[in-house]
Amino acid sequence: MKRVFLSALCFFAIILTTSAQFKMSEGSKKVATTMAIIENLYVDDVNDQKLSEDAIKSLLEKLDPHSVYISTDEVREMNEPLEGNFDGIGISFNMMTDTLYVIEALPGGPSEKAGILAGDKILYVNDTLIAGLKRSNKDVMSRLKGPKGTKVEVKVLRRGVPDLLKFTITRAKIPVYSIDAAYMVDNLTAYIRIIRFGATTTKEFQDALARLKKEGMKNLILDLEGNGGGYMGPAIDLADEFLSKGKLVVYTEGLRQKRRDEVATEKGSFEEGKLVIMINEGSASASEILSGAIQDWDRGVIVGRRSFGKGLVQRQIPLPDESMIRLTVARYYTPTGRSIQKPYTSGDLSSYNMDVIERYNKGEMMHADSIHFPDSLKYTTLVNHRTVYGGGGIMPDYFVPLDTTDYTTYFRDIATRGLIYKVAYAEVDNHRKEILEKYPNKEVFLKNYSIPQSLLDKVIAAGEQEKITYKEEEFNKSADLIKMQLKMLLARDVYDMETSIRVYNDYSNIFKKAYEIIRDDNVYNSLLKGKN
Repeated sequence: MKRVFLSALCFFAIILTTSAQFKMSEGSKKVATTMAIIENLYVDDVNDQKLSEDAIKSLLEKLDPHSVYISTDEVREMNEPLEGNFDGIGISFNMMTDTLYVIEALPGGPSEKAGILAGDKILYVNDTLIAGLKRSNKDVMSRLKGPKGTKVEVKVLRRGVPDLLKFTITRAKIPVYSIDAAYMVDNLTAYIRIIRFGATTTKEFQDALARLKKEGMKNLILDLEGNGGGYMGPAIDLADEFLSKGKLVVYTEGLRQKRRDEVATEKGSFEEGKLVIMINEGSASASEILSGAIQDWDRGVIVGRRSFGKGLVQRQIPLPDESMIRLTVARYYTPTGRSIQKPYTSGDLSSYNMDVIERYNKGEMMHADSIHFPDSLKYTTLVNHRTVYGGGGIMPDYFVPLDTTDYTTYFRDIATRGLIYKVAYAEVDNHRKEILEKYPNKEVFLKNYSIPQSLLDKVIAAGEQEKITYKEEEFNKSADLIKMQLKMLLARDVYDMETSIRVYNDYSNIFKKAYEIIRDDNVYNSLLKGKN
C-alpha cells in the first residue's frame, strides 16, 4: 500500500508540474487521476502506453476532424514529405507483381552513383529476399531508408543480364520536391504544379518562376489540384509573390489565440500578368489559403471544382516520448473574412470524411447549380466587389464538371486490378531501348507517340486472364481514358513525372479550360469582374 501511495504522490507531482505550463481544469485532473488509479490498483497488468494513447485519441476525436494524436513511429514518416528530405538511397519505385521495380534513380543520388538504372528489379536488400513475398511499400522503404552515411547492399535483376548484379549503396539526404512540373505551355504561358506545401516549396517556386520568365513567361497557370496542403508559411509566401505590398493574405484567430495578420510585402515577383489557379475537391488547407487570397483580391481566376474546405489551424505539441498532439488552435480567414472550414459535428468523423462522396452523390461534381450557399455566407471581393462564399471550401470563378463520359464498369474493373499499369510496365521493361531510339527526348515523345492497337490488345488480353469479360462498346467508350493512362505511365517510366503530367493535361478538362481562359483577355477580365 505504501508503494501505491508513493506512486500516487509522484503522479500528482507531475500533474502540478504540467499545471504550471498549461492550466488544468478539474476535468483534466479527473482524467489524469483515473489513469493513475488504473495503473496502481487495477486487478491485472495494463499496457499504460497503449491505454494513454487510446485515451488521448478518444479525447481528440471529440473535438474536430483535424485534432489528432500522432505516435512516435508516425511522426518522422509524417514530416519527411514536408521537411523536404529524408535519408535513403534515392530511387522512385513501384511494387509490381511483388517485385520492386525502379522507375527512376534520382539524378545525383546514391543509387545513380552506384549504377542502379531505371527498369532494374531489386530482389534482395542486405541478403533478405523482398521479391515475391507481398511486402508493403512501407516495409520495403523501411529496409532501404537509414541514416545518412550507412550502407545497404542490394541485388538487382537487369534485363539482358543473366546473373544478379550486386550494388553497395551509401545512403544520403534525398530531396523531396513540392513541384513536379514546371514548363512553358506556349510562348507566353507557363504551367507550374505544386503537389504539397513543404519547407522547400517557396524556393522551388521562385526558382521555377525565374527560369520560366527567362523562357518568356508572361502568364501563369498554377495547378493546386489534389494538393492537400502542408505548411501554412509557403502558401503565404506564394501569395506574396502575386499580391502587392500591404495586402492582407490571411489571418488566424481562435478563442485562446489572438488575431494574427499575414500581409504581403514588396518582394512579389509576379504581381502583374494573368494568373489562373486550378483547384478541385482534393485541394485543401494551404491550397485554400493561397486560392482564397488570390480570389478575394481579384488577382486571378480560380478554375475547377469546389475545394475541400479545411480552415482550421493546427499546432503540433510534442509529448515526452516524442509522439505528438496535433491540436486545432485557431481558424484561418481569407482577406474578406471568409472561413473556408466546411461544417462538422464533433465526434462524427465518418460523415466528415465521406463529404466528397456525398458531394458526388448530390450531383455537385457535375453541376454547379447543385451547390447552395446561404446568404449569411456571402462576401464581396475587395477590388471588383464580386460575390464569393465562405463556409465550405473555395468555390471557383469558373466551374468545370467532373467528366464521367469515358468511365465504364469495364474500365473500372481493369483499372482496379492494376492491369493498365501492368501492361505499361511490361512495355517499358521490354522495349525501353526501342522507345528511346525512336523518341530520343520527351518533346518528340509528346508530339509523335500514340498508343498502338497492339498495346490496347494487351490490355484486353490482360483483362481476360483476370476473368474480366471484354465488352467492346464499353471498351470503345473508355478508349481515350485507357490510352491517356497508358501514355502517362510510359512517359513517367521512360522520361520523368513532368512528361507524364503534360500527357494528362492534354486530356484534363480543367487544364483545357484554364488555358482557354488565360489566352482570352475578354473572358479572363469578365470573370474577374463577375460577369461569367
